[in-house]
Amino acid sequence: MVRVPDAKVALSTASVYPESTATAFEIAARLGYDGVEVMVWTDPVSQDTEALRRLSDYHRVPILAVHAPCLLITQRVWSTDPWVKLQRAKAAAEKLGASTVVVHPPFRWQRTYARDFVNGIWRMAGETDVRFAVENMYPWRYRDREMLAYAPDWDVTNDDYRHFTVDLSHTATARTEALAMVDRMGDRLAHVHLADGKGSAKDEHLVPGRGDQPCAELLERLAGTGFDGHVVIEVNTRRAMSSAEREADLAEALAFTRLHLAAASADPSPGIHRP
Repeated sequence: MVRVPDAKVALSTASVYPESTATAFEIAARLGYDGVEVMVWTDPVSQDTEALRRLSDYHRVPILAVHAPCLLITQRVWSTDPWVKLQRAKAAAEKLGASTVVVHPPFRWQRTYARDFVNGIWRMAGETDVRFAVENMYPWRYRDREMLAYAPDWDVTNDDYRHFTVDLSHTATARTEALAMVDRMGDRLAHVHLADGKGSAKDEHLVPGRGDQPCAELLERLAGTGFDGHVVIEVNTRRAMSSAEREADLAEALAFTRLHLAAASADPSPGIHRP
């Protein structure tokens, strides 16, 4: 018997870059994604809750998650204070009906923020029904040198968080075993960024199936356990030569994900439970 889990498949608005946030909604609707994850970044629309609500209503595509502006290029988006950023992300998620805020661990140079990060995330999680799902990152590498850029740790399973996001492009860049990390996350795995990688020092975000990460295996395990979080396609399409080529990549990623979520067995696998 084929058993499809409750997990919804969403498109990250980052997957259409350098196209706009609005374009991501159009593509998600056209291809049949279940929703979007909004990457809050330099596009003004991504920062505007009312504009996002209008896009969601117009295209009939729900906003399932909000990715807080944690990147180097978004250090001045929604304030320079990282806690203000998270408060605004939480407020946006609540207004838009999104169940999850994705957040990266702090950069090491954000010393005050990093020192209180674990406790602060627990405090914020206690103030809302929105899940703060902390995402695994990776060491930065240059030639033979490795720099630990994140604190308390790029491997978020070394700290105590209520919910996790696993990103398979990041496990590739970190050169760590993705399924072992998922096992450590256990029933706190709430959110998945699905992409692929080949272990390059650069965060690749390849279309699933084009790298060496266990994308299919993870999806099949999620299906076998009734995972009811979100699976978000977060791939890099910057090299697409046309809008049609970009859309074809995103259609391929969606087809791959749906295929492997359609589990042929209802027997649960160890290590992943309902969050």
